[in-house]
Amino acid sequence: MAWNNIKYYNFVMTKKMTSFLASTGLIFVTIIWGFAFVVVKDSLDSIGPVWMVAIRFTIAAIGLSFFTIKRFKNKTLRDWINGLVTGFFLYAAYVTQTIGCNYTTAGKNAFLTTVYVMLVPILSWPLYRKRPGWYVFVAAAMSLTGIGLLSLGNGDAGVNIGDVLTLICGLFYALHILWTEKCNREGADTLFLTVQQFIFAALFAWLTAPFFDGKFPVEGLLSSKVIISMLYLGVLSSLVAFVLQNVSLKYLPGSLASLFMSFESVFGILFSVIILHEAVSVKMAFGCILIFLAVVLAETKFDFRRKAK
Repeated sequence: MAWNNIKYYNFVMTKKMTSFLASTGLIFVTIIWGFAFVVVKDSLDSIGPVWMVAIRFTIAAIGLSFFTIKRFKNKTLRDWINGLVTGFFLYAAYVTQTIGCNYTTAGKNAFLTTVYVMLVPILSWPLYRKRPGWYVFVAAAMSLTGIGLLSLGNGDAGVNIGDVLTLICGLFYALHILWTEKCNREGADTLFLTVQQFIFAALFAWLTAPFFDGKFPVEGLLSSKVIISMLYLGVLSSLVAFVLQNVSLKYLPGSLASLFMSFESVFGILFSVIILHEAVSVKMAFGCILIFLAVVLAETKFDFRRKAK
């Protein structure tokens, strides 16, 4: 009996430690992504937004390919089509987000991006005939109110083009999530799909960057600050963060994981205020709070409170 108790105790402690490490991993991911908004905003003076997307995903694709090279064998046409579509949605999301950051603040860019949380269940309705719960519509109303306060709370005459592009980015993020979910349900190789999306997102960016940004920014890449920024976005914000996110999500309940992931927007505006000295009015702060609560409600229904009890 004593031995069984010891085994049970060790099992519980191991499970708690695994959950703790996974939670820590997700929080680390949100910190990386939150700081990435500042890195992007600070680098846009030296390098065009689409060239930035091309370089960051090229770095991520090359880095992850070293660990997944054997997975490229015996893949079907369907596997490559899945990667192509996933990569396009990822490319479109990051391009609209990065261009949007050029016209709005890093903090607003971070919070407005989170509309994808409401869009995922809403888009699932016509696509998969899964009617979202009442809480999603409440969260959507809260989010729209928060978007209005955040976008108009800095004295602007109206919503600017950067805000609109960031909201479009949220739509592409939602489509990326839904398509990835579909691929996973069909038994796709998750790690191979991840490296594929990096490859195709980089390819789309390289093909379109000359049309959006002009010639390759050789002078900008001679700056040590820009080089460090690209390495941060490519290695940490893309490669490490995506892999760490996928691993951590295996060991946490969905509601708790979603709660941690929603802190990306909080860290985004926190870093933008501390490092870029962006001003946040009372109205904008209230808008951020509304959007954050809407994200938590849409993702968790506040289930984590009942589970904690």
